Amino acid sequence: MNPTPEIQQRINQLLGQLQKASYAYYVLDNPIMEDAVYDQLYRELQELESQYPELISPDSPTQRVGDKPASQFPSVRHNIPLYSLENAFNLAEFAQWEERWKRQSPSQKTAEYVCELKIDGSAIALTYENGILVRGTTRGDGITGEDVTQNVRTIRSIPLRLSLDNPPPVVEVRGEAFLPLDTFNQINQEREQLGEALFANPRNAAAGTLRQLDPKIVDKRRLQFFAYTLHIPNQNLNSQWESLEALQQMGFLVNPNRKLCPNLEAVQEYYQNWETERRNLPYMTDGIVVKINDFALQEKLGFTQKFPRWAVALKYPAEETPTIILDISVNVGRTGAVTPLAIMKPVLLAGTTVQKATLHNSDRIAELDIRIGDTVIIRKAGEIIPEVLRVITELRPKDTQPYYMPCQCPECGSTLIRPKEEAVTRCVNSSCPAILRGSIIHFCTRDALDIRGLGEKVVILLIENGLVKSIADLYSLTVEQIASLERMGKKSAENLINAITDSKNQPWSRVLYGLGIRYVGSVNAKILTDSFPSVEQLSQASVTQLESVYGIGSEIAGSVYDWFRVPANQVLVQQLQEVGLQLQNLTPQKDTTPQTLAGKTFVVTGTLPTLKRNEAKEIIEKAGGKVTGSVSAKTDYIVVGEDAGSKLDKAIELGITQLGEEDLLELIKN
Repeated sequence: MNPTPEIQQRINQLLGQLQKASYAYYVLDNPIMEDAVYDQLYRELQELESQYPELISPDSPTQRVGDKPASQFPSVRHNIPLYSLENAFNLAEFAQWEERWKRQSPSQKTAEYVCELKIDGSAIALTYENGILVRGTTRGDGITGEDVTQNVRTIRSIPLRLSLDNPPPVVEVRGEAFLPLDTFNQINQEREQLGEALFANPRNAAAGTLRQLDPKIVDKRRLQFFAYTLHIPNQNLNSQWESLEALQQMGFLVNPNRKLCPNLEAVQEYYQNWETERRNLPYMTDGIVVKINDFALQEKLGFTQKFPRWAVALKYPAEETPTIILDISVNVGRTGAVTPLAIMKPVLLAGTTVQKATLHNSDRIAELDIRIGDTVIIRKAGEIIPEVLRVITELRPKDTQPYYMPCQCPECGSTLIRPKEEAVTRCVNSSCPAILRGSIIHFCTRDALDIRGLGEKVVILLIENGLVKSIADLYSLTVEQIASLERMGKKSAENLINAITDSKNQPWSRVLYGLGIRYVGSVNAKILTDSFPSVEQLSQASVTQLESVYGIGSEIAGSVYDWFRVPANQVLVQQLQEVGLQLQNLTPQKDTTPQTLAGKTFVVTGTLPTLKRNEAKEIIEKAGGKVTGSVSAKTDYIVVGEDAGSKLDKAIELGITQLGEEDLLELIKN
């Protein structure tokens, strides 16, 4: 049955009414119709579209949530790169940033700034063609990201059609997807009731939500979105402030707490005001973003290799709060390292309720003299697990006792040891359940064998049911064995077996990294497999031969050599060969790393998100750069992680360019 003009007209009318209602509800926070009325109109539209599927348009509200889960997220190249922002950690550094851009444009004495709250979420790039949303991608490395369009369409504050009568052919929008705090807390409560791992913070929850394969799950989590950047070819906009107003007119939610500041003093006032007021916000923010308002000046200043000269992120200090130590426990990791954890009275810190904090090792415990019952100050400076900063001894109960690390492993009962020249206490029983559990989890991670679906809970079930006693046992599992486990159906079991089978195609470098040899990260694994193309060559290499590889130091060489001398590890390698894993390079590989950092001097300071400091050093040196231990006028870049100290202060004083880990990796690519 062909649709009549009246049917087409009614569908168009419903689309317009529902679009206006959604905009009023999700963007303006000012509903214009009752929920029951909206539902009635929505159902009418659904019925008409089911009768006339040829009239379904991509901007219909019924098309927000796809029916089929995605099998994967393809990588796509951004039409316009997403640059990182330079960080300033106090007002003095912000003033230095202003001085630097003025030196780039001596004729420019003053400038207006647009201040926006820095939302703690996940950056998203949106593409509209002729006013219709056609693509949504994650930030990725800034050059390429993952296509998560199906999931982006579930976010109600992202319009499926722009509110423009004559939209340009292409519109690019940048913004932040985030979880409001009440939604985040509700999700964690539900996960706790289901026995699932809790999200560490709203930022991780937002990023994890965007990578859900099933858009229906994304829809249930109710992500929000603030738009902050607009790109239109040959646009008539002259400033960032105009751009934000244009975004709002197009139907986007723009942060209402933005401000146009005439000078540096007004920016400082805005920054200081929100340092306290941000605690009353319904979402997380860890600073403000300051942009020069005038687009002409932005274009004149341009970009460094890593970030725009006309924008800066002005961060707030790490939050600190007091709480009480209820207990001290220890956790055994995959290398046998025993890490003490403080179990605390739950407290809100940086927008997240926390009740555990790392105590690092026995030396740190002795330094703090921390005891059960103590009142302590904890802080969270970007770490997932907070740390204890200091003990308030004046509030210590009289009957407290000093805490000492246990002598026996809490998992297997073996005697713990503390190797010479190490601060870490270790369990050295290779059969320890904790070591086995951690080893298998590491083996399955994305940078190793990337076995999807084999997370911590499933690994624990496999071990507890006696199905897995070593990494090699994963490749003997059957669908029936997995399906018999708690909360594991046949379909889930089939998917997991397929993922395990697919992991046999992972290259030799990933397998080596997955073995979990101490000090061998993913970068070192690639370096080693380039020089030793097969497991036979690597296992037979002497310490001297290993050390001769550029980027491999004595610590790594000794660890690799010792690992292959252990009989149990030799058996594991043989078993992995027998089940068909790639333990050799398929084709000889040569080091073709571009010498993009030749002639440049670097200093690395603080704790990086994923790379160890020696791994960062190896990456830099392999790309032709030089790494030194101190900052001087000859230093070109300082790579900054969490808890950076005096080296960063010196670098700021000298005006040396700062890089984060992500910035460093992108610099090498370019």
